[in-house]
Parts: sequence; C-alpha cells; structure tokens
Amino acid sequence: MFDLLVAQLSKPWVWLKVVLVLVVVYAVWRFGRLLLRQLTPHIRPSLLLLLRWWWLFTCIFCAVAVVVYAVYVPVPILFSAGQIITSWFRVSAGQLVVIVALSLIGWRLVGNLSSRIVPGDEFNRRAVRLGTLRGVVDSTLRVIVVLIAAISILQALGINATTLLAGVSVFGLAVGFGAQSLIKDVFNGFFILLEDQYGVGDVITVNSGTLSGEVEKLNLRVTALRALDGTVHIVPNGQINTVSVSSKDWSRVVATVDVTYSANVDEALQVLEKVCNDLYADPEWSGNFLDAPEVQGVTSLAADGVKLRALFKVQPKTQYALQREFNRRIKIAMDQAGIEIPFPQRSISLGDAPISIRLVRNSPKSDLSKQKVDAPHPRPSETRDPEGEDE
Repeated sequence: MFDLLVAQLSKPWVWLKVVLVLVVVYAVWRFGRLLLRQLTPHIRPSLLLLLRWWWLFTCIFCAVAVVVYAVYVPVPILFSAGQIITSWFRVSAGQLVVIVALSLIGWRLVGNLSSRIVPGDEFNRRAVRLGTLRGVVDSTLRVIVVLIAAISILQALGINATTLLAGVSVFGLAVGFGAQSLIKDVFNGFFILLEDQYGVGDVITVNSGTLSGEVEKLNLRVTALRALDGTVHIVPNGQINTVSVSSKDWSRVVATVDVTYSANVDEALQVLEKVCNDLYADPEWSGNFLDAPEVQGVTSLAADGVKLRALFKVQPKTQYALQREFNRRIKIAMDQAGIEIPFPQRSISLGDAPISIRLVRNSPKSDLSKQKVDAPHPRPSETRDPEGEDE
C-alpha cells in the first residue's frame, strides 16, 4: 500500500486533486464557522464549543477520506467514506454548499484586499485616485462574486443558465431603452473615473453653483457631496453637466482688502505686502504655500473704497484656513496703521436753496388711563367670528 501511495503521489494531477479537495473542505469549514458564529447568542457556550470541535473533526475526517479516494489508495474505511462523500458532492446539494462557501470566501477576500488599499493621510491626486478606486473596485468585485455565485447555483439546480441569460439579455435590452438615465449615469461615472475629473476628498461645485461640498462617495452611478452644514447631496452622474474642482493639483487664495478713498494707498499697499510676507515666512503656515505671495496692487475703485489684492498659490484644500488667517492679520495691521477699512457711505446733496426749519410744539396727550369707557366689554360668550359679520 505504501508503494502504491508513493506511485500515486508522483503524478502531478494527483497533487492538483489534493489541493482542490483541501480548498473545498476549507471553504466548507469556514462556512460552518460562520453559521456557528451566527448562533452564538442563541445557544450555551459549552454546546457551542462542542459544535465547533465536532465540525472541525468532521471536516478533517472528510478531507482525509476524500484525499484517500482522490489518490486512490484502498484504505478500508477512509476509501469507502471518501467515495460516498464525493458522490454526494456531485449532486445538487453538495454543489450548493460548495458554491455558497466559496462565494463567502470570495466576498471576504474582496473586503480584505480592498482594505489593503490605503490612500495615505496626505492629500494629493494619488491619494484621491486610490480612495476613489478603492470603493469602485470593492463594489464591482462584490457584484461579480454575486453574479458568478447566482449562475453557478442555477446550474447546480439543473437550470440552463445560458438560455436564461439569453432571455435576460433580450429583456435587459428592452428595459435599457426605458432606463437611459441609468445607462447615462454609468457611462458618465466611468469617464469621471477614467479621466480623473475629481475623486473622493475633492471639493467641487456642481452645475455652476447649484450644489457644492466635499466628495464623500463616488461610484459609477452617483456622487455624494457633503456640504458645509453637514447635508449630504446625492447627485446622479448623468445629471452632472459642469464641475468646478477647488482642490485639484493646487489652489489659490484671493486675498483682498478695501480701504477708504481718504487713506494713503501706498501705505496701505505696504501694510498688505508686509502681512503677506509675514504669513509666508511663518513656519506654521509656510508649508502650505507653493510660491511666494504676489501683491497685485489696486484692482478696482469701488463705490465705497479702493480694493487691494494679493494672490497666494497654496496646497489644495488649504486655501480656506489661509484666507481666514489673512483676514485676521490684515484687520489687525490696518487698525495699527490707522488705515480705515470702509463701510457703506452715501453723500446727500440738498442743493443751493435755503433750508427753512419750523418748530412745532405738540399738544399734551390726554391720559387714557383716566378716561372712562361707557360701553361694557363683551363677555367671551358674546364675541362673534369676524368672518361671520355679513351673515
């Protein structure tokens, strides 16, 4: 018998059968462990422990028996048990168990693989693409696992899946004409991912300012935006016509300040340049800059004052914090320099005609508290509905 075992193991296809048997038995064992885990709250711990050991012993015995039968070594008890188990697995029930077990393993494997895709803490285009593709790949692979499992189950039950799929494809073609918006969503989502128009973590504005926020979720069908107030906007990809991305590659701070017409513009520009340079040199903020600040000078003469402007080229998604810090510093600097930031002002011209002023003394008002009212107040039961006066 030992010589027969060595001769059988020297054949490569025998090893392939052994590996296949072990994979199937492992899948069935994991499936049983999953069912036992679901029963944990409903049975006693001692019984649960007994069931786990019984299930492990059963799987090991079945694995050894099937391997003995696959290798074709005539061990008296194990060979006959392996033959019975193999024949049982060839019928629908055994195939269903194997299909479900392998599907669960595939489902868990997809989750473990997608969890290994770590975008990183730093915000850049690589992190955005990895975070986006992680969700898309995870959902797509899970759908593929479910479809393959469904087709395999139909085949195990004796249903011709090829004929069924042909009928479903014809039905799907008919439904496709009525589901054009869904198809448009999927195609639009595909090109959004392919061209890296935006991704998870980007700050975007959809359709020229209709909706804006940070992209929280993106797949082939929809884009989920988280607004500043916490509201989540779900936008079908087919309804997205234009997208304004505020966090792609780099961002810009448009640092503006208004001064009154009576202020010294050159002095105000010096204050603006000093605030920009101090902010650029500050170690706490310097890492956010991609280039030195650019002071453009006087950009417009508005109705209420003179507008001064500087531009900061900064890291994406850092422009909001830098804008707030600039506003704080420029207000303090302008106050210290004695330069007034304007508020709405209007000049009223009364013409050249002389102005006449007339003083009028009002007559003293009578004390209403001392007046007597002869008419009695109506009691609540005597009041009428105002809408019923005409009746």
